[in-house]
Amino acid sequence: MARRSSLPTPPAKVKAPAAANTLAILQLLTSSDIPMSAARIIQETGLPRSTVYHLLRVMEDAGFVVHVAEECAYGLGRAAYEMATSYSRQQPLVRVGVRTAQQLARAVRGSAHISRLSGSEVIYLLEERAPGAVRLLTDAGVRLDCVRTASGRAMVAYAEESYVRAAVGVHGVGGREFADLLRELKAVRERGWAEEKELVSPGQESIAAPIFDHLGRATAALAVTFGCGTLGEEERTRVGEDVRQRALWLGERVYGAGRAARAGSSGRADSAGQKRRP
Repeated sequence: MARRSSLPTPPAKVKAPAAANTLAILQLLTSSDIPMSAARIIQETGLPRSTVYHLLRVMEDAGFVVHVAEECAYGLGRAAYEMATSYSRQQPLVRVGVRTAQQLARAVRGSAHISRLSGSEVIYLLEERAPGAVRLLTDAGVRLDCVRTASGRAMVAYAEESYVRAAVGVHGVGGREFADLLRELKAVRERGWAEEKELVSPGQESIAAPIFDHLGRATAALAVTFGCGTLGEEERTRVGEDVRQRALWLGERVYGAGRAARAGSSGRADSAGQKRRP
């Protein structure tokens, strides 16, 4: 159930009531997992019936809303989806990270990615492939279980244990398996980067490092994926450290992370569940 407190300022308090009303409807539809009836929209927004129907028709014509006749309800349309996709392409982290991802992909003759956490999943924001590299599942917009990926583990390693339990519980990880995961996450903090082998793509392995924001939180991750056995142990370690350093640089460049990011990175010996101070 959407809350009115989360809606834009009521029309009476703004200079563009039509725009505010339109945004109120779009924000309400965005907060719902299922299409909503016009009656529900009227109730939640508190807007006049005639206004709601008029704006729904305008938004439907523009592609921002789709009318599901079978359910007598309205949901977000293709234009709204394209806007969200454009945001994922245009946001600063992606724009700043493109060149870094390209360089890493060429260095390992594979792919490089930037992603962020979304609940118990990782959502990929960017993928760059070296010439001739294998096409993977991890294209922009793809979502995967966070504990299944190196990127997800790189971020989750710096989260509180309560979050880790909630996130992995969705995917049925418990008991001894969960204890093993906690030990692995501790190793990630000590080393500064995470890894996975053939958990996402057969014949491929990945290395990922967290990107810290200005509060020292691991809000995103930078990763590389390459063919299993193509890098020796010494070279893998060098690539892991390179990814870690580049991830720290991205955090400083995009979020102004600076000291807070380095503090989050250097707090590697802490156990999951302990908060780190910038």
